[in-house]
Amino acid sequence: MFIKKLAGFFRRNREPAKADPSFTLVELLVVIFIVCFLTAGSFIAVKRAKERAYLTAAKTELILLSTYVKKYYDEYGDFPADVNRGLPPGIEKYFEGRWPKPIWPGSVYDWDNWTLGDGTKIYQISIRFCPLNDPNHCRFPYEPWAEDFDYYSSVYYCLFGPCRAHQSVPADHPGYQIN
Repeated sequence: MFIKKLAGFFRRNREPAKADPSFTLVELLVVIFIVCFLTAGSFIAVKRAKERAYLTAAKTELILLSTYVKKYYDEYGDFPADVNRGLPPGIEKYFEGRWPKPIWPGSVYDWDNWTLGDGTKIYQISIRFCPLNDPNHCRFPYEPWAEDFDYYSSVYYCLFGPCRAHQSVPADHPGYQIN
């Protein structure tokens, strides 16, 4: 008896005289589940596409910035001095009216110009993901290549030398070289 009542709860009344156009609870729950599943999948796909777009845009921007720094070198015969979390002064005249902004939210550009202990010079443009002296507020990309990133990690474009994520870390420290 109980099972018949329960079975009736999950099926439509099939008698022609009492045809009910409404949905059963199971049909409604299935539709809600499918809509939720498709919505969640689309959010994940959009987030992944956005992260891939960030990397592509970062590559373009870093290559463009390297072109500006090379123009500076051609004009002055030397690369600009090191800048801590910023772009070197003097290259803004090559920007053609558009000051570049870092691609990832909360990131900053960093012009690196330093000499290793053996005298080897390194010139690179980096994108850093942490505010200066604040390792607790880093915003790293949601990408597999950035899983091990820390305060000293960066995405960087190497102009010359054995480039790395940061001058104070070994060459194998987590970072992502664009070129």
